[in-house]
Amino acid sequence: MSTSATGEAPAKETPKAASHAVIAQHESMLKALPFGDTADFDDAARGFLGTIENAKITSSQGRVVWSLEPYGFMSEAVAPATVNPSLWRQARLNMHHGLFEVVPGVYQVRGLDIANMTLIEGDSGVIVVDTLTSIEGARAAMELYFKHRGRRPVAAVIFTHTHTDHWGGARGVLTDDVLAGGKVPIIAPNLFMEHAVSENIIAGPAMLRRAQYQFGPFLAKGPRGQVDCGLGKSMAAGSVALVRPTDLIMETGDKRTIDGVAFEFQMAPNSEAPAEMHFYIPRYKVLNLAENCTHNFHNLLPFRGADVRDALAWSKYLDEALSLWGGKAEAMCGQHHWPVWGRERIDTMIRQQRDLYKFAHDQTIRLMNHGLTAAEIAETIRLPNSLEGAWHGRGYYGHIRHNVKAIYQKYLGWYDANPVNLDPLPPVEAGKKYVEYMGGADALLARARADFAKGEFRFVAQAVSHLVFADPDNQAARALLADTFEQLGYAAESSTWRNAYLFGAQELRQGLPKAPPRPPMPRETLAALRTSQLWDVLGVRLNGPKAEGKHIVLNWTFSDTNESFVLTLENCALTYREGTKSEAADASFTLARATLDEVIAKQTSFPEAVAAGKIAFTGNAMRLAELMALMDEFPRMFEIVEPKRTVVT
Repeated sequence: MSTSATGEAPAKETPKAASHAVIAQHESMLKALPFGDTADFDDAARGFLGTIENAKITSSQGRVVWSLEPYGFMSEAVAPATVNPSLWRQARLNMHHGLFEVVPGVYQVRGLDIANMTLIEGDSGVIVVDTLTSIEGARAAMELYFKHRGRRPVAAVIFTHTHTDHWGGARGVLTDDVLAGGKVPIIAPNLFMEHAVSENIIAGPAMLRRAQYQFGPFLAKGPRGQVDCGLGKSMAAGSVALVRPTDLIMETGDKRTIDGVAFEFQMAPNSEAPAEMHFYIPRYKVLNLAENCTHNFHNLLPFRGADVRDALAWSKYLDEALSLWGGKAEAMCGQHHWPVWGRERIDTMIRQQRDLYKFAHDQTIRLMNHGLTAAEIAETIRLPNSLEGAWHGRGYYGHIRHNVKAIYQKYLGWYDANPVNLDPLPPVEAGKKYVEYMGGADALLARARADFAKGEFRFVAQAVSHLVFADPDNQAARALLADTFEQLGYAAESSTWRNAYLFGAQELRQGLPKAPPRPPMPRETLAALRTSQLWDVLGVRLNGPKAEGKHIVLNWTFSDTNESFVLTLENCALTYREGTKSEAADASFTLARATLDEVIAKQTSFPEAVAAGKIAFTGNAMRLAELMALMDEFPRMFEIVEPKRTVVT
């Protein structure tokens, strides 16, 4: 970066102190919320059996994939000035880690990942509910359970929904021999594979980059850095593999008896995940609402990106759960956070969570039908006192101010109907005009510094961002925008808001983080995908402009799955048709689907597989090479708070 256009020295790369305006906000929150209520701290510690020191988990190569040791600074009960006191409370609750008894026969491993593993003892084995994010974490969780409850076989695995932190560690629970034997059922909600792929693989490159802002993995842990993620501490960094379910729950009321234990299931699609389910265990009187009734207001549209979640359906599922099992369950646990005990407390929490999503939905639509835009609704809406004072309704992960915008988007989309927003200039071009209209960089910065001193951080961020996009090498602009983001982060009650603001500040000061190249997709994950899903992944990598005027037709026959496909490139789009072949194909390939997995996982190359006799072909095989030359490789990093340095075509 060049020297500042204003002649000022580059900004310091160290975080700053909290401003007087932020400290005043914190003092108001301390007076407004019931900080004397410590019931959650009692519940989070209840049933503790043992743990791993500092919750530290390493890979076979000695790499740390999870540890709470960097969060040692959280031992202080009083929040530092640089952390919202409500968020500090949640972050301290999420420090509890180890094996906990929910009721005799039902246990949870918490704090070894952002998610929980629930273990339900059957007549002869143990049923594992959700397998954490990483294989290493899942193995450590199982060993912790065995240490305190005795070694017993895995009788079944249940995936409550499609997010990676709930299935990524399955290979740490199920050995190769067990998987090969096929005798241990892997149970999941209907359409699990379809949504696990679409949400985590097809849009994966962009989603993973955006997740860095949501979770803050590149931020230093500390009072001026990352303190929490709302749902848990952070993302695990171990190995991940997708395992295909063997048994799908299709509808509410479905039942299974697993290792002698009866389960009653409830479907909850398009709630927190596109495919999600709840269950009740009569033997233990335990209710598990997956990720739909946690100790915070959840996201209706996470910062990483996803399909917009249906707040109305979400509230209805919770009401249905209350109708099915209210007054029956004596303990309720989820796949994040800590359990709740007692029929009255459980029913109260479900009702409040139900009404939280229903209120957000209905009041957003009411205000929308009065003509308010998403931004105006976020400024107007206020939770009722009964929900505002419920700790589990606080916006540590989701937040009312961005959830209402998600609801608006679900119904009306991105456009607010004001023609000025129909086709605005992109950020760089708009930034240059804003700076020009404001009288130049020096005038803009002078006004922004005055507003910063008054604590008007939201507008300062908007104004100075225009200058950064107009002139990304202006060090004074970068420094002021970083300082502004930092104060907004210190003020934020939502962990995701804090992480996004602080990570934006860090990137303005230090540039993009240095990260290794994206690894190939794991062979195990590839094997779990249908062949049609692989073609869908390939289709989004096609560079349309490069494909202009090209027409390629390829036949594919897979000897081990008895599948056949025609893959066609025309009109700059890659399409496929199953169960047929084209007489006019440029080339035809016969191979095992497993061989294609090896090629995509970069365990071998296409020419090597041909030479080894694993692939037979007729026609012009170079047409495949021509097609693959049109594919983009997606970067692991790209700019977000400043202009893109590389032009994408």
